[in-house]
Amino acid sequence: MICYYNRVVSAITNCNEKDCIMDSRSRREFSLLLYASLAAVLAVFVLNILGGMLRVSQTGFACPDWPTCFGAWGLPSVGAAASSDLTLSLAHRAVTIIAGLFVLAGACLAFRWFKKDRLLAYPMYLAALAYSFQVLLGGGVTLLGHAGQLSWLNILHSFLSLFIQVLLIIPLVVAFYRLSEQASGQSFEFRSPFANLSLVFACLVVMVWISGSLVSYFHAAQACSGWPLCWPGSALGWLSFAHRIAVSLASMAAAAWLWRAWLTQRSQVAILVATTATFVMFVAQALLGVILKPGSPTYLLALHQATAIAVWAVTGAQLTILGLTRRRIEDEALDRASLAGRQPLALLKDLLMLTKPIVVLLLLVTTFAGMVIGARQWPSPALAFWTLFGGFLAAGGSGAINQYIDRFDDLKMQRTQKRPIPSGRLTPAEGLAFGTAMLLVSFYLTVAFVNLLAALLCLAGMVYYVLIYSIFLKKTTVQNIVIGGGAGAIPPLVGWAAATGSLNIPSLFLFALVFVWTPPHFWALALVRAKDYARAGVPMLPVVRGEQETRWQILIYTIELVILTLLLPVFGLGGGIYLIGAAVLGLWLFGAAWQVWKEGGNKRAWKMYRYSSMYLAFIFFVLMIDRLVK
Repeated sequence: MICYYNRVVSAITNCNEKDCIMDSRSRREFSLLLYASLAAVLAVFVLNILGGMLRVSQTGFACPDWPTCFGAWGLPSVGAAASSDLTLSLAHRAVTIIAGLFVLAGACLAFRWFKKDRLLAYPMYLAALAYSFQVLLGGGVTLLGHAGQLSWLNILHSFLSLFIQVLLIIPLVVAFYRLSEQASGQSFEFRSPFANLSLVFACLVVMVWISGSLVSYFHAAQACSGWPLCWPGSALGWLSFAHRIAVSLASMAAAAWLWRAWLTQRSQVAILVATTATFVMFVAQALLGVILKPGSPTYLLALHQATAIAVWAVTGAQLTILGLTRRRIEDEALDRASLAGRQPLALLKDLLMLTKPIVVLLLLVTTFAGMVIGARQWPSPALAFWTLFGGFLAAGGSGAINQYIDRFDDLKMQRTQKRPIPSGRLTPAEGLAFGTAMLLVSFYLTVAFVNLLAALLCLAGMVYYVLIYSIFLKKTTVQNIVIGGGAGAIPPLVGWAAATGSLNIPSLFLFALVFVWTPPHFWALALVRAKDYARAGVPMLPVVRGEQETRWQILIYTIELVILTLLLPVFGLGGGIYLIGAAVLGLWLFGAAWQVWKEGGNKRAWKMYRYSSMYLAFIFFVLMIDRLVK
């Protein structure tokens, strides 16, 4: 009998029936600890962000007493200066309670079922103990802070919070690896040069964090105002200068670390992804540190804090994975030898193919059109560049991760067999790491150089496509394309938000336009590639309900699309120029859909697929011209 655990990783184990029954019980216990650890990690992560914001903004003393606030155990009275500072302080205390409950639950589960498993039990016990001390220390910081006696106590409080984060990550990663049956040892071993380099980088991250905390607490940044270098003229200036040296050393180590990972860890998905993500976030944190000025938006401060904590957390996860996998010099040598003969230009071409560039180009057309339509004018070159570049990274990264998820199905389909991952030109680890890096860079650049709303919409599109469509919908329902069409409909909203800083009702009609356009477009392709989808087990409409029903649905959705485009002027989008253009384009697309319905055949379906691609670009172009002329 074969036992399966295939939600996140592909792991197959041969065992007899009795073993599987026992294994089922063990999996349930491991799963409960995994979920408790994950909840604790996330709660402590949010807690650390809130605590960092309180420290940096110096609003941590909105509640003058502890554990009460203005003498109240719950919300203070209305007269107790209800302000944003007080709200942040109360939120911090509320999350402290929630996180404490999750940490306690994890410690209890570890004690009940895994007391002999050192890698699971000991970190969880220590995290619970440290968390208890942390709560008391936080109370001391609050009480002594009003007396002006912070200094080292506040720094210790901050460091302990990050230490707890790493302690909780260890059982989370170990439980995951136990469930996937990839590791069973009771200790960590770091035997390879890359593992040693990872330890060095972790130490440098600690140095950066400590020096950065001192600079923040003593306001030493102003004593060394030049950038990137300055001549310090005081003790505080030297402290700021030392922090910059630590950042420089860590940056050089991070670059070497990333380079080494892509040479020697190309077969290790978790290690390569964690290393690449940490590097991107480390650079992003430095970028945000440069951008942050007095009076900067609160969300930039929160993102800077979250990124710093995430670098620490992912570094801890990466070290845990390295210790569990116990790779040796010989293992890394094999990965490096597999690169023999790879040409740089061929690698760049394969990485570009991961992004699905033709699809991305069409998405960027709708993004740019959304900018022009929303603002009723041409965007500035800088805004257009950063918006489109961020959009390219977001869509391309999502496409790369989609190809990682679909790598086994792609082998079964003639249309996708030659993609970089199924063909073996790139490893799954390289594909996922590259896609993850693109998504992270997209988000940070859009936040820094466009605006928060546009960045959040990009993030929503990434999550929609990667999680909702690629993982949950694509192979589970015949409505995959209908529901999943929302991912491709978000780019016009990104453009609108980038140009205006907000969304309104007319902007949602651009979303609806692309949403309704998606099914007939992809069902036309599915008619041509129906056998491919059947071999891969993807329940596309032609596979499940047949060609006749698919042709009819293409016609129905095309009629709905044309009607929607003709109604846009009623809701404030488009005028006479647009209405004429929409009518002509609608007749053209309806003619293609009618031929698919009446005549059928792959030739007509393929023509519908190509025409619908051009239709979407043309309809947005006409609407854009109409808005500029009016």
